Amino acid sequence: MQRLCSSDDLAEGDSRGFTLAGSALLLVRREGRVYAYRNRCPHRGIPLEWQPDQFLDVSGSLIQCATHGALFVIESGECVAGPCAGQSLAALPCREQDGAIWVDG
Repeated sequence: MQRLCSSDDLAEGDSRGFTLAGSALLLVRREGRVYAYRNRCPHRGIPLEWQPDQFLDVSGSLIQCATHGALFVIESGECVAGPCAGQSLAALPCREQDGAIWVDG
């Protein structure tokens, strides 16, 4: 696992994009837990955000693809609406330890 950032860099309800070993990924913190996914829509294979660190829908409860509006459950990465319904984002193992977020990417 590699250290990605400080725990303080990802506030509750926030999302952030990162590059790790040449791969784009995103982190979301929800209810105190951190979720990590590859920043790649399963429908078109493109990045999900339209502006830096903007991965969530307006309610902050789902990950949203800015290109075609697909919606993904934060906890599982499953697409629940849009052209890739039933597919999922690629989850990455992560953990929070010693004040940092670690990802195996």
